Amino acid sequence: MVSSTEYGSHTWELSLTVDHQHEGVEKVQVLHITGDLHVGGLMLKLVEKIEIAQDWSDYAFWWEQKKCWLLKTHWTLDKYGVQADAKLIFTAQHKMLRLRLPNMKTVRLKVSFSSMVFRAVSDICKMLNIRRSEELSLLKQSEGTLKKKKKKDKNSKEPATEDILNLSNSPVSSGLPGNAGLYSKTMTPVYDPVSGSPASSTITWFSDGSSTEQNCSILALSHSTCSPEMLAEMYQPRTLADKAKLNAGWLDSSRSLMEQGVAEEDLLLLRFKYYTFFDLNPKYDAVRINQIYEQARWAILLEEIDCTEEEMLIFAALQAQYHVSKLSLSSETQDSICESEVDEVEAALSNLEVTLEGGNKSNILEDITDIPKLADNLKLVRPKKLALKAIKTYWFVFRDTSISYFKNKESALGEPVEKLNLKGCEVVPDVNVAAKKFGIKLLIPVADGMNEVYLRCDNEDQYARWMAACVLASKGKTMADSSYQQEVQKILSFLQMKNWTMSSQAASEPENVDMKPECFVSPRYTKKFKSKQLTARILEAHQNVSQMSLVEAKLRFIQAWQSLPEFGLSYYIVRFKGSKKDDVLGVSYNRLIRIDMATGDPITTWRFSNMKQWNVNWEIRQVAIEFDQNVSIAFTCLSADCKIIHEYIGGYIFLSTRSKDHNETLDEELFHKLTGGQE
Repeated sequence: MVSSTEYGSHTWELSLTVDHQHEGVEKVQVLHITGDLHVGGLMLKLVEKIEIAQDWSDYAFWWEQKKCWLLKTHWTLDKYGVQADAKLIFTAQHKMLRLRLPNMKTVRLKVSFSSMVFRAVSDICKMLNIRRSEELSLLKQSEGTLKKKKKKDKNSKEPATEDILNLSNSPVSSGLPGNAGLYSKTMTPVYDPVSGSPASSTITWFSDGSSTEQNCSILALSHSTCSPEMLAEMYQPRTLADKAKLNAGWLDSSRSLMEQGVAEEDLLLLRFKYYTFFDLNPKYDAVRINQIYEQARWAILLEEIDCTEEEMLIFAALQAQYHVSKLSLSSETQDSICESEVDEVEAALSNLEVTLEGGNKSNILEDITDIPKLADNLKLVRPKKLALKAIKTYWFVFRDTSISYFKNKESALGEPVEKLNLKGCEVVPDVNVAAKKFGIKLLIPVADGMNEVYLRCDNEDQYARWMAACVLASKGKTMADSSYQQEVQKILSFLQMKNWTMSSQAASEPENVDMKPECFVSPRYTKKFKSKQLTARILEAHQNVSQMSLVEAKLRFIQAWQSLPEFGLSYYIVRFKGSKKDDVLGVSYNRLIRIDMATGDPITTWRFSNMKQWNVNWEIRQVAIEFDQNVSIAFTCLSADCKIIHEYIGGYIFLSTRSKDHNETLDEELFHKLTGGQE
């Protein structure tokens, strides 16, 4: 018995658990302390008592009941509210974590379990040499996406350890703040802009082992080919409700891994969460470009995003070109690429650079006195009942962000038949180049939903000009904007890839080509076509992309992915205030879309540019948003926590503030202010 006079009447016992691997030393230690002892002092007392000679600098107290870290070492136990019944664990802040990258490769590395996820992802991206870490986050696979795999894998074992790339010895993995990781401000890793392979000076940053080049290659180059059997074992969403399951498990960026129930050696997915790929540069972003390409590729193969048969063949052709280019490059020496060729390719690829809308403002002001206009004969298609369509030719005039149409060119000076304001509308391409079909579907917001208007153009050039104007107008921009010509060229480039003809040489090649077409298309198309038919059709499409380099093929793939109507949409099942049925909410980089869950048709679109404020009622978990013109909406999220949608909205607004003029340091405080919320 210890007398109260020895320790003082206000001392009390606190039981502490020490997370260590030393045999013969008790893990549970009891200390007699007072409430005015600060956390740093408690650490010192504990380390002195256990008498184990090791570096304790990475250790901190984890409060098990309250699921929080005691990181403010100058705070007293009383200030934290720690009492005798508290279960405190003295454990390392950096622990091993397994991450599955977008290319489906698994890496094992040491990550901070005490930092906010936003900071932890930033450190992970430094280890993997991925710039712009704010575009990525960590995802827990939801129960719904694992059910199918569990049934299939009952008799199979966990993946072998050799399939996991171990980066635990990486400089940043050590958790020491002084290390710069795989890239720093002073020494930036450089990649070959043609092949994407790392320069010799860059390789040394990955590790000192013999597998350095292989590790580098796994991250920056695409190796994975997949079989129909492999695809069959993976989760493939069939409905919008299935797609909503894919986005349910995003971790909260404002809390630590430990606070969200993540344990050491758990498996998480590292994914691009925000579809705004800013400042892509082949010279520095080989890993980032490859991982975006892989995320896009798997999304298309698993049908997470819808595309037409024609588009699927383009994606297959670009994958095939990447495969062919890689084989041909592997037999050549890297030294054979001269500087002039590299400069030429860099100049060509700069045209493919994907930038965030609004991220890089042009210094050239719009000439508001002379805004360009389009005027042409187009066909107007109006859907009617009993599946009949009324098709009629009108004289259309596109000015500012509106389309007006007249009976003919001569009547254009008078009143139009109808004037359509495209600001905030949905623009959906409906194109089949082989069938000479160039359609533009416009879903224009009206009081009771969406007004559907369908325009049909005569040729590619006309379609590109009108489609580009519609896309800009939907964002509130006119054709005077500097991005108009870029948009026209992007559309023409995509149409050119679709416009292939079967040559006699391509027709004779399938027998001789070492290609597994099933690796390049989704299961739906492997069931629809025989292998030889599929090979022949992919080779047809391949003719238009056969001269592309490795990196250019990947960038073209990303660009084609961005051209799909569903690109960048993350789906959630919600219940709007006042509604009696569930709807799907699509969250994109510039808008929210209310979608009918049964038909998949858009009901209403709300642009972030018109948003005045948004907040969350944390008691009833309801998100409320106010827009211009006294429009307000409120909804509860049924397929995920409402915090995820709240963070998505704030995250996209945060990313829209980025500029090339600024250095790469992020305003982390602003991110948390926009996304954190007050629970």
